[in-house]
Amino acid sequence: MNSPVDAPRKRDPERRRQELLDAATAIIVARGSAALTHRAAATRADLALGTATKYFPSIDELREAALRELERENEEALDAIEHELDRLTPGADLAEVCAALMHRFLCDIRQVRASMAISTTAISDERLRSLAMRWTDRLVEILARHISRERAVIAETFLNGAMMHAALHAEPLTETSVTNTLHAIFTMSESR
Repeated sequence: MNSPVDAPRKRDPERRRQELLDAATAIIVARGSAALTHRAAATRADLALGTATKYFPSIDELREAALRELERENEEALDAIEHELDRLTPGADLAEVCAALMHRFLCDIRQVRASMAISTTAISDERLRSLAMRWTDRLVEILARHISRERAVIAETFLNGAMMHAALHAEPLTETSVTNTLHAIFTMSESR
């Protein structure tokens, strides 16, 4: 008689598919999308290789599904940022609030690496470009409710650079540095 530990898993196709996606996202975050293979995802999920190819016949399908999962996580982070900025009271320091929110994001290395993986994959895979642009476009839209569109684009560009910095360094920029830079951007004169 098999013990519960030795008992075979019950068939649960959706759970297995999700386990593969979780494994794929973990690989992408840790080592980049180029490191993702069916074998690596199956091994990490403790599933047979055939299971991985059953649910995701091509590696492109698995990569795209995993990147979409990571983008969903980014959308949740943007939802939180949007919610906080929409609650700003008159006279609140927009740069300080934005800097605090973004610094929290920059300190979450998993989110930073996930965002970078989406962006770097989209550079060489045009099918995923719109996925990567969701973050930038939506961040501009959120900021443009509070400052001019030109300033919002420049702030988003700086924040993406801060994300790259966080991905490459042991520590992100300080919250003070982010605040000071956003103050400068939000008060700069605009082109005509």
